[in-house]
Amino acid sequence: MITSLATVGKSKRNFGMSEWDLLLTNARIATMQDGEADYGIVDGSAAMAIRDGRIVWVGPESDLPEHHTTEQRSMAGRWITPALIDCHTHLIFGGDRAAEFEQRLRGVSYEDIARAGGGIMSTVRATRDASADELFEAALPRVNALASEGVGTVEIKSGYGLDRATEIRMLEVARRLGATSTIDIRTTLLAAHTVPPEFDGDADGYIEMICEKLLPEVAERELADAVDAYCESIAFSGPQVARLFAAATALGLPVKLHADQLSDGGGAELAAYFNALSADHLEYASPKGVRALSEAGSVAVLLPGAFLTLGETQLPPIEAMRANGMAIAIATDCNPGTSPICSLRTTMMLASRLFRLTPEECLAGATRNAARALGLQDDRGTLEPGKRADVAVWDISHPRELAYWTGTPQLAEMILGGQTSPS
Repeated sequence: MITSLATVGKSKRNFGMSEWDLLLTNARIATMQDGEADYGIVDGSAAMAIRDGRIVWVGPESDLPEHHTTEQRSMAGRWITPALIDCHTHLIFGGDRAAEFEQRLRGVSYEDIARAGGGIMSTVRATRDASADELFEAALPRVNALASEGVGTVEIKSGYGLDRATEIRMLEVARRLGATSTIDIRTTLLAAHTVPPEFDGDADGYIEMICEKLLPEVAERELADAVDAYCESIAFSGPQVARLFAAATALGLPVKLHADQLSDGGGAELAAYFNALSADHLEYASPKGVRALSEAGSVAVLLPGAFLTLGETQLPPIEAMRANGMAIAIATDCNPGTSPICSLRTTMMLASRLFRLTPEECLAGATRNAARALGLQDDRGTLEPGKRADVAVWDISHPRELAYWTGTPQLAEMILGGQTSPS
């Protein structure tokens, strides 16, 4: 298989074929291009050319065109894949919930913990009390942990502030992480995570505050790349989320939705109505909801970490998703309450064990489909000309190992935006 500017047509950017910044040779490459079988593997010894942070040529080394290269490096037969993408995290928060985890294992119910001041509101209090620097210092090791496993893009949600000041602070910290980290950070406003104590019994009033005060400021300051909400009986109703999404869409912000995690509340259909980038969780999504999402082009983001931690037994309707041709992504859902997992490789393994996704589906779910879930499918997630040169280099014998092993250091190096990044 050869992938070059000549073969993908004039719709791609017109990169030059002769002047390259970096040429990687003697590699085995899994391009993960959509529609290509068997991981999109390039036959034989493969090469990849990069210029101005973008891929300009991928194909068998024997077919390399005439070129001038500033730097040429042999990969010594290592495997190259797109850098991984974690498209759903809540990794900025104050405190932790390890004590509650221990209490639950000792038989204390979640309801009793919540009545004693625990649960999500304990994280909200700790996050409100934390300074921006404290939130940054707590989140940075989590970002670095993801990067150490080959992740090049991470989405971070707000949602533990539930007031204007703290939600803004969380988004500012996420932007700061992106400015200081080698990996790319995408931000999502999740103020509609749960009803805060100040609006107890007045969820409509809280949604009004978000729409009229918080959203306009976030949009004006370009603090968020998308808007999310939690549509469940314990959080917000469909009409309340619809009002929020209408306001977000009017401001030019795409939406995504925590949908049908605990019950079929019509979240999938609601997400589809607003052409959401993704609908996430989806354990209880109906066949009608899956069809609606497929027709809307929304991505199903599966979160096996939360499924495992909560002891769920209702599997997402994966066969229906496959039958409808849906793009399926997977993500860590890294958060202190329901998915204390900061390893996308572990999540890939869990998706294969718990949800019976194939290793290829797991890798697609952490690359091209994760990019689509963030609206970045034209920029990254596959290795093809015109895409950002976000590359993971692995010491493996085949890409299927990435959903097989866990806890084994297999990342050899990262190249992000065409620049070598510490692994």
